[in-house]
Amino acid sequence: MGRYFDRLALAFARRHAASAVAAFMEQARRARRTQAAVLRSKLRLNGDSEFGQRHRLSGVRTFADLAQRVPITSYDAYAADIERLKAGDTRALLGPRQRLLMFALTSGTTREPKHVPVTSAFLAEYRRGWNVWGLKALEDHPGCILRHITQVSSPMNESMTTAGVPCGAITGLMASTQKRLVRRFYTAPLAVSAIPDPRAKYYVIMRLAVPKDVAFLITANPATLLLLVQTADAHRAALIRDVHDGTISTAFEIPDTIRAELSRRLRSDPAAARRLEALVSTHDVLRPRDYWRLGFVAHWLGGTMGLYRPRFEPWFGRMPVRDPGLLASEGRMSIPIADDTPAGILDVTSHAFEFIPAEDYESDARRAIGIEAIETDREYFLLLTTSSGFWRYDIGDRVRVVDWFGEAPVIEFLSKGAHTSSMTGEKLTEHHVVEAMRDAAARCSVVVDTFFVAPRWAELPYYRVYLQAGADGADPIDAGRLATSFDGALCRENIEYRQKRDSQRLGPVQVAVLPHGTIDAIDTARRQAQAGRAEQFKHQYLLAEPGMDDAWINGLRRQSGMHGPPQDPASEASGPRR
Repeated sequence: MGRYFDRLALAFARRHAASAVAAFMEQARRARRTQAAVLRSKLRLNGDSEFGQRHRLSGVRTFADLAQRVPITSYDAYAADIERLKAGDTRALLGPRQRLLMFALTSGTTREPKHVPVTSAFLAEYRRGWNVWGLKALEDHPGCILRHITQVSSPMNESMTTAGVPCGAITGLMASTQKRLVRRFYTAPLAVSAIPDPRAKYYVIMRLAVPKDVAFLITANPATLLLLVQTADAHRAALIRDVHDGTISTAFEIPDTIRAELSRRLRSDPAAARRLEALVSTHDVLRPRDYWRLGFVAHWLGGTMGLYRPRFEPWFGRMPVRDPGLLASEGRMSIPIADDTPAGILDVTSHAFEFIPAEDYESDARRAIGIEAIETDREYFLLLTTSSGFWRYDIGDRVRVVDWFGEAPVIEFLSKGAHTSSMTGEKLTEHHVVEAMRDAAARCSVVVDTFFVAPRWAELPYYRVYLQAGADGADPIDAGRLATSFDGALCRENIEYRQKRDSQRLGPVQVAVLPHGTIDAIDTARRQAQAGRAEQFKHQYLLAEPGMDDAWINGLRRQSGMHGPPQDPASEASGPRR
């Protein structure tokens, strides 16, 4: 009987997938009309909020009208109104028919995290985008349907406002309100999201997932996927013993209530344990390419995230990757519909979008244009008007238009605006740095995935690439050769950098090798200091201002109890002068 219902569910899922994806595609083909309708829907939802009344939104009919009434905004523009929402006064930003469900916490420019309102209308749009993404992925990988899914979420109720509104991760809200049919195939129950210790959380997720028939894994950050599979391998003896006995090791700090809930779900599985033992005996490693039949993995490929790609093959083999799309607590912006690309169709059904040409972004006279005016191969910063009461909101995401799907642009995430350095007008971005390192490492036949680049102010300013020595203390590569290759790659990536190098306004790139583990320790210190959840942390590949590298390194020296004056960290190898 169970198989019969599974077949019915499979047939229904395929029909639903086809119709939902087709509906989104049709709206994307008519993106201009769709966007006009989306703007009207935002005005109906929140136009009569107090924010809307202050900006006279009742008279807005078009994007041009909106631009005349509301300036380009940032989170700071809503700070006072959000404080009112937190106290229970939702009319500050929301219309009377809106229901505030939670605040999504995300990293801000200060230690105080941003509180992004999540309404029922916003959640419906967010879920629709995820559904289209997931249904298209399963349509392209039909062998994954009705099989297990491993994903990572965080709790939606890490804290509460004075009015009793939960604050936390929107992934927790999504998981808690997911359809029962989908939740049935999650390898980890919702309770796992509340395990506070990341090491214990990763172990429990893998303890529950490894014995199952997992079809795909999904986390936005590829570093999280690597941590999951590396945790399983590092604790493989305990994991295999737990699978055999139907337990979870007491070596991990798990709250008693969560441990009790998990224990009720566990069953002894000696056959699975024997299979895992045989894999370890054969390969001397416990890796997903051996214990799962994965159809694909899902993680970000755009911007700096693509740098992790070379580290996946030893664990996963040659595996298709489906980018989850450009999304944040403020909303989803793109829906990729193919494997192995960060590019996705603009989610024209969820938000009203405007675009700031990248060359105008830091100008006092910056202007925003509509979907009808953007061009292929140009770079833009996105503005969002959302169902959560944000109008013409500058999320700081730099994207490139790489193609079109009907009237909808296909966009690729490049970087956050803040990750830009420009000592002499070179306007170097984190995207330039990551792409240049990818190119340079390939030319030097090495893998470089742990590094950062810092602007160095001197008589002739230059950029320094920081690497860390291997575990045996040896330099990981030929630093001089890498400096030369990286410098050339930056010139190819950024014409303004090349001009500054050719005119000798910038000196050659230099490579400095730090002691083994230094960059890892810096990331650990920054992760611990960051307000918000650890899984929101992202390694920074480009520092924005000269002196930040010295502050990082000397701060680590002080934290670790090293004495003595601040020091320049390492000898350097330079690229060629031009």
